[in-house]
Amino acid sequence: MAVPKKKKSQSRRDMRRAHHDKRSAPTLVACPNCQERVRSHHVCPACGHYKGREVIAIAQE
Repeated sequence: MAVPKKKKSQSRRDMRRAHHDKRSAPTLVACPNCQERVRSHHVCPACGHYKGREVIAIAQE
């Protein structure tokens, strides 16, 4: 059975995991209906449209 001969230090472990722990900002695109910034492949929270159709009815003020 393959078993490590020496313990890996916390520094080496953390350096290996560093690129997995990093969080990046979500990609935002302009909504084609209202030009509000919205996440890709999500319903626009401002107008309720997705792919050119109204999916959620948003009450207008």
